Amino acid sequence: MSGRPQALFPLFAALTNLPGIGPKSAQALEQMQITKPRDLLFTLPSGGVDRRPRPSVQGVPQGAVVTVSAKVLAHHPPARKGRPYRVLVDDAKTTITLVWFRPNPRYLQELLPVGEARTISGKLEYFDGQAQISHPDYVLPEAEAAKLPAFEPVYPLTAGLTQKAMAKAAQGALALLPEMAEWIDGPLLSGRDWPDFAAALHAAHHPDSGADLAPSAPARIRLAYDELFAHQLTLALARQHARKQAGRENRATGQLQDKVLASLPYAPTGAQTRAIAEIQSDMAAPQRMNRLLLGDVGAGKTLVALMALLAAVESGGQGVMMAPTEILARQHAAGLASLVAAAGVRMEVLTGRDSGTARAAKLSALAEGDIHILCGTHAVFQPDVGFADLRLVVIDEQHRFGVRQRLELTRKGLRPDVLVMTATPIPRSLALTQYGDMDLSLLNEKPPGRTPIKTALMAAEKLDTVVDHLRQAIAEGRQAYWVCPLVEESETHHATAAEERFKALRARLGDGNVGLVHGQMPPERKDAAMAGFIAGTTRVLVATTAIEVGVDVPNASIMVIEGAEHFGLAQLHQLRGRVGRGTAKSTCLLLYDTPLTDSARRRLTLLRDSEDGFRLAEEDLAMRGAGDMIGVAQSGLPRFRVADLDSQAGLMETARDDARALLAIDSTLSSPRGEAARHLLWLLEQDQALALLRAG
Repeated sequence: MSGRPQALFPLFAALTNLPGIGPKSAQALEQMQITKPRDLLFTLPSGGVDRRPRPSVQGVPQGAVVTVSAKVLAHHPPARKGRPYRVLVDDAKTTITLVWFRPNPRYLQELLPVGEARTISGKLEYFDGQAQISHPDYVLPEAEAAKLPAFEPVYPLTAGLTQKAMAKAAQGALALLPEMAEWIDGPLLSGRDWPDFAAALHAAHHPDSGADLAPSAPARIRLAYDELFAHQLTLALARQHARKQAGRENRATGQLQDKVLASLPYAPTGAQTRAIAEIQSDMAAPQRMNRLLLGDVGAGKTLVALMALLAAVESGGQGVMMAPTEILARQHAAGLASLVAAAGVRMEVLTGRDSGTARAAKLSALAEGDIHILCGTHAVFQPDVGFADLRLVVIDEQHRFGVRQRLELTRKGLRPDVLVMTATPIPRSLALTQYGDMDLSLLNEKPPGRTPIKTALMAAEKLDTVVDHLRQAIAEGRQAYWVCPLVEESETHHATAAEERFKALRARLGDGNVGLVHGQMPPERKDAAMAGFIAGTTRVLVATTAIEVGVDVPNASIMVIEGAEHFGLAQLHQLRGRVGRGTAKSTCLLLYDTPLTDSARRRLTLLRDSEDGFRLAEEDLAMRGAGDMIGVAQSGLPRFRVADLDSQAGLMETARDDARALLAIDSTLSSPRGEAARHLLWLLEQDQALALLRAG
């Protein structure tokens, strides 16, 4: 089946085909990312109104919606222009005034004939102690009262749309839903007691009570699962596609690796040993490796990466390690230098700064195979950079590299294996969402020798005391980072705050002692400032969050974070990880402005009490939600209409397992359940997954 199933065509037609939707309403719906009937199916009510009839409005609080049967007593048209039109009605216990502004009088007289009973539903207000309902939502003859829903759904709206139009359009979309076969695994469906897809959609659009609006309602869980399943099926197909691409069997001999392990002053952690084994098993397989190494700050990813690079060299090839910035590329090389020397292999750095004969010599040695390991920035993408035999690509800090760049680089070698590393501990559910097409290795233990970091909270009023302590620490030969607050999202504001703090600290600690790094500086100045700090000539580095990732200065043992309440937990943890890299006792000071909100206090206290990045990331997700977590908002997380990553993480894992299990027994989705899953992919617009299937 190459195209969208015909039965789904009406759901992808123009919105103006739906009842009550003209060009203007269609434009308003587009503001809500609703461009076709299918989008309305997954735009569920966000609230509801209880319209069950009551005997009287007496005792009902102001502002509540009330439905009563009442007898029409009298009409009072306005005495002069601009005054309201009033109709008095009597329920079982009291009189109610119905109010309209600028109505058509004849219409109201036909709607509410004196002496007859009508069912009236609307928002109750009190005016001078008198019950009144302005512009009732419904006025129905008693014979039609049964048409009124006991619990009426309330949809999200935008300017130019009414509840009635939205509800009518949603009903119109539901009427277009064809019969669809079941794609969820039978035992899972019956074990969870979920309704079938059509029943779930109908139930979600026709709630009976507030409980039916909760994410935990069976119909909503089922629909959330469908979204997550389609997403995970797409990632699983991408993974299957990647695995079909023949790789090379890169078998490690251990000759070079053993030399490195023998030179280490400590044994690798259990997590490092496990990750190394997983990577080597992937590299030795005939398929291409596509693995993510997810490590906490200071968990020793560099050693794991080096072992992988040496496995590539041991099998007769070369490896490249990529970093997002020149500072990091040079730092990787510096950090690896002694270990690489122990192994007796040649490593070089290639960045945009290399030019002339030095660059030409490196390129020649690389093409000849004399350089075994290359550390570089995106400069290794340049067309004139060629390898003798590239077997492994290691990419540090994944979210700084696009997929397109990954592909460009892998084209340099003969189907090289790919290892992506990130030092941002992210919750498992988000890892599955973002990197579900990759295999995952977790580093969740700290190597011995990392000094614990003492974290303390301090109110910003005590800034002078902090600066005095800093002067004392500098006199003892220590170094410190001073991170400026995220004043606003704007990088310019951020830079200004850093410039001001830099000037103030320089005045107190001496010109030569303080350096500055922020995102608005030209790269050369930034590199020079970093180099001065790494070399120890400047003692305090004032910075924006530019120093969050990867910078390693073992002598820096103090981290001051100003305006700490403005940062997320994961980001604070990343910043704190810049210290504690040497043997000196390290401190992280969180300066905050009073008064603190409850959530900010909770965040800062959690950070003070824990150094476990994965635990902090889970807490961050629970407190702030997936979209706000640092580094995640920008990373292209899929936008789900029903599923909620924050509260339904477990469901994502189930969907991942279900998707992989289905493909394990039906890799082409051609069984009856596979066909049903294809229909789901079409319905949820996961067309790229279907393209992968066609590509085989």
